[in-house]
Amino acid sequence: MNEPEANPSQAAASPADRALAQYEELRPRLVGVAYGLLGSVAEAEDVVQDAWLRLQRTDIDAIEDLTGWLVTTTSRLALDVLRSARVRRETYVGPWLPEPVATAPDPADAVGLADSLSWAMLVVLETLSPAERAAFVLHDVFGLTFDEVATALGRTPASCRKLASRAREHVETRKPRFDVDPEEHRHVVEAFSRAVVSGDVDSLTALLDPAAVLTSDGGGIVRAARNPIRGAEKVARFLAGVTAMYVDFEHRVTSVNGGPALLTVVGGEVGGITILGIAEDGRIVAVDMVRNPDKLTGIHEVHRPR
Repeated sequence: MNEPEANPSQAAASPADRALAQYEELRPRLVGVAYGLLGSVAEAEDVVQDAWLRLQRTDIDAIEDLTGWLVTTTSRLALDVLRSARVRRETYVGPWLPEPVATAPDPADAVGLADSLSWAMLVVLETLSPAERAAFVLHDVFGLTFDEVATALGRTPASCRKLASRAREHVETRKPRFDVDPEEHRHVVEAFSRAVVSGDVDSLTALLDPAAVLTSDGGGIVRAARNPIRGAEKVARFLAGVTAMYVDFEHRVTSVNGGPALLTVVGGEVGGITILGIAEDGRIVAVDMVRNPDKLTGIHEVHRPR
């Protein structure tokens, strides 16, 4: 096959200029890789920026595969951050949930770092070891070969294959089965919103699975439940109690990580995101409330108050 003719402007560009162009083109994918490993957009963007700074200090002419170098460097940096983050999260106030990412309402139109990472998947990934998570995300989510994963993790391909296999088995066991039609999912989200706004405990209890679990992440910055709340009636009463605390608030159905979610607006400001895990029978089995304002930055940017 004949090689495509070089663009004259690209041919005249310096190695640094070509590297910058390639980095900019790859940046969304690099942020996606780092986000999959860290569950934090801010940390992912910092890691990708650090990878760029390292590239600037490297002999670019000596790099045979710049794409591979960037993915490997980003993965290694993210893994270092993940290991240190695990230590920091031991002192985190209350439960830790990933940072939600706004996506297009129609999954077919979703383009960005949350394309392959559903909310349920991100939550389960938090239960893996850093090495297992890295092997699984790089191979199963982003399609790297085990040779490439081995280079990124500094292990043998065989050991990376075992890590990914263990992680895959764990994910399949722990990942909830939320095979609900998107339209039905949205209807349940809207019904949940109406019940919460009205403070109707009976309606909320009817929507919830008997073993439903509510997890609220305030990070010690805003008020939130310090421990998960279990059981439909307890969850319903907690939600009704939260509603009674606020006079000026509204819900807006939005989409995060490829699925419907509720945006809570209090006094004209984004106060949180609620993501529901809905079982095949239409009952809500998980209520994840992200209220930590540090994790709502991207949501603020996409959903500005009307």
